[in-house]
Amino acid sequence: MSEQWMPPPPPVDPPANVPNYLVPAILATLFCCLPVGVVSIVFATQVNSKLAAGDIQGAQAASRNAKLWLIVSVCLGLVVGLVVIVANVLGLMAGIAGSR
Repeated sequence: MSEQWMPPPPPVDPPANVPNYLVPAILATLFCCLPVGVVSIVFATQVNSKLAAGDIQGAQAASRNAKLWLIVSVCLGLVVGLVVIVANVLGLMAGIAGSR
């Protein structure tokens, strides 16, 4: 009584390399725009769990959303920073002109 030898199943492909943008999202949240950065963090944290569940398309969509909200956070941070700088310079110039 001999059993037929069955070859092992082919190896499962490793999960796709989908960037999660978690570290940049955290940095953008701290230094640029808090509310929008939090949205980026939420999407960034979904990437690895979706990859682990085998949802490659969902992980790619979460990665794209994390990147989008990361860019929005950085841009808003830059715009607000520039507005603050311009307002300070104009206030300084008005103060100098008013003291003459």
